[in-house]
Amino acid sequence: MNTQTINKMMMALPLGGVDAARLVMEFVEGLGARAEGLGRVELLALLRRVMREGIAAVQAAERTECFERVAWASVEARAARRPTTTRDLRYYVRKMLKVEGVAQLPLRAMTTAQCRRILDVAFGHSAHSYRKGRAILHSIFAYGFRRELCDVNPVARIEAPPVEEKPIEPLSNDEVERLRETVQVRRFRDMRFSLSLLLYSGVRPAEVERLTAADVCWEERQVIIRPQKSKTGGGRVVPLRLLPGMQQNDCRVPRNWQNRWLELRRAAGFTHWQPDVCRHTFASYHAAHFRNLPELQLEMGHRDLTLLRSRYMTPASKKEARLFWGLGR
Repeated sequence: MNTQTINKMMMALPLGGVDAARLVMEFVEGLGARAEGLGRVELLALLRRVMREGIAAVQAAERTECFERVAWASVEARAARRPTTTRDLRYYVRKMLKVEGVAQLPLRAMTTAQCRRILDVAFGHSAHSYRKGRAILHSIFAYGFRRELCDVNPVARIEAPPVEEKPIEPLSNDEVERLRETVQVRRFRDMRFSLSLLLYSGVRPAEVERLTAADVCWEERQVIIRPQKSKTGGGRVVPLRLLPGMQQNDCRVPRNWQNRWLELRRAAGFTHWQPDVCRHTFASYHAAHFRNLPELQLEMGHRDLTLLRSRYMTPASKKEARLFWGLGR
């Protein structure tokens, strides 16, 4: 390439020969020891490589989408999840987008400080909402990272508020008996199967509501909690422990289950009800009587014993446990 051609090429750019030379020197100085001692051919090859990779990095850095678009795309990517999960995701995303100036921020340029502001404004009123909002915001950036719309997840640097577990006392045997007696009343007999699962198998209320006849293995006296119907997305099998006198035809969940469960509790005299108290009752009396934590862990569907020991196991006497399991009635 002769000097005349080079001059024409330089004239097509808003740069002079001095500018070009200065850029080359900056490249070489930036490479430091990597460029020392190289001949003309090797140095040119190295500089071309640096320029190619630098161009690719600049193009990638400029490829992004606004936060609003990525947030909704991440929700759509999880559309196959349970309706309640999808509803929660949409609710939390809408709360984030209501924070002034957030919707149109380029995802790649968002900082930890901006993410912390989103969480403080949208969910600062509640530690529970803040933890859940943080998890969802983290998942939005994770989605963007997988699609090369951002390079880091700034939410990872934000600490979640610690979970403060409040002790939940198990139901007394008198309270359990009130439920057992009420469910034998004719208008509540369709809830006997549900009460059996809640009290004597530790199944969560939402999981009971989702069960169908296909989930009951009568011959093996088991109930299958399938992954798509469980709270955590993990399946498990629990023993079928039924109230006295129940038959296979009784193993069904009534329609309008939430209202039926509320009516049963009120009819049994409960004006205040602690969520998950049946599950806590089951765990406490199971541990006190059977003394088999690995078995209890499997029935509860926990990955390990940590949550079981810290949250679910309220100490109970052996006598109370025997009464609960019907051994001293």
